[in-house]
Amino acid sequence: MLKIFYSSRRFFFILLLRDRFDVALTYNTKPESKTFLEEVPSFRSEYLSSGKKSDDLFAEWDSMETVYALRDALAKHNNVHLIEADFDAFDKLRRLRPHIVFNVAEGFYKMSREAQIPAMLDMLNIPYTGSDPLTLSVCLDKVRTKEVLHYHGIPTAPFRVFDDYSSVDDSGLHYPLFVKPVSEGSSKGIYESSLVKNSAELKREVERINVNYLQPAIAEEYLDGREFTVAILGNDEKINILPVVELNFDGFPAGALPVYAYEAKWIYDTRENPLDVFDCPAKLDAALENKIKETCKKTFKVLNCKDWSRIDLRCDKNGVPNVIEINPLPGILPNPADNSCFPKAARSAGLSYDEMINKVLEIALERHGLI
Repeated sequence: MLKIFYSSRRFFFILLLRDRFDVALTYNTKPESKTFLEEVPSFRSEYLSSGKKSDDLFAEWDSMETVYALRDALAKHNNVHLIEADFDAFDKLRRLRPHIVFNVAEGFYKMSREAQIPAMLDMLNIPYTGSDPLTLSVCLDKVRTKEVLHYHGIPTAPFRVFDDYSSVDDSGLHYPLFVKPVSEGSSKGIYESSLVKNSAELKREVERINVNYLQPAIAEEYLDGREFTVAILGNDEKINILPVVELNFDGFPAGALPVYAYEAKWIYDTRENPLDVFDCPAKLDAALENKIKETCKKTFKVLNCKDWSRIDLRCDKNGVPNVIEINPLPGILPNPADNSCFPKAARSAGLSYDEMINKVLEIALERHGLI
């Protein structure tokens, strides 16, 4: 039995490193997958009366199928405790005090929602997988993300932010533009109508986002080149780029726009009839592959991502990969019939779903000095 001594300004304790860790899994589940809204009346009344009018309100949250797959993967080597990231999560974590938390919780409210559980864990001094509250908040805010990228010389499309649809000014921007909410994930608020070709269409989309999502809209110049998504594991000098995934829009239904919008992700692409739109590993020449990897490593580091992330990129007219978004809480659907890019890249690298999940945990345990 190995003893690891861990100290802080507030307390000192001995962690006995056994064969198995106590791992808490923090998550949010879609309402249709359990009776969550009935179990938490305050959430039902406050969140659903918040004023948001979108049909994709819970698109970021996981199904219980995913939660159970995560639990079963972690349980192969650890004692696992499920903790829904609801209003009781803080007290549950405080009482349980697990060795580490495997966090996939998307949170409830506002632009800080992905940072809520990590902030609780920082306050309780409990280690967890993934990025810290600052990184999670910045990456959810597409404007702040692009500002950081621009400062560090990482290519990203020119953009403008609109928080009032009654006074939209498109001067200095070049159509077509792509319009989306400033702080949503899982393609929430991104539809085929998001690709706009003139000022009238721009105002229409800005109004839709301002009114339905209660937040500003970001309009960025549309990049019409190849699109990729890149899964990353590791930290510091041990960052590992998994095989690059390319989106092949030739597999889209006739008439569909070449964007991986809400329709493509949740309507066209179903388990019963999956879209054949992902090439992994992508067919890349050495120069482009190196540029994609270099861009992703630099992005991962400057945004201070930890343990894992997925980065989406599109090439501009000159073939230069531009960063679209960073996902420090990547989607990880367990069923291979579902087009979930991080598990797809892991399988291409020879990792099963369970091995991928436990690799993330192992990386986090090492970062926290627990192994």
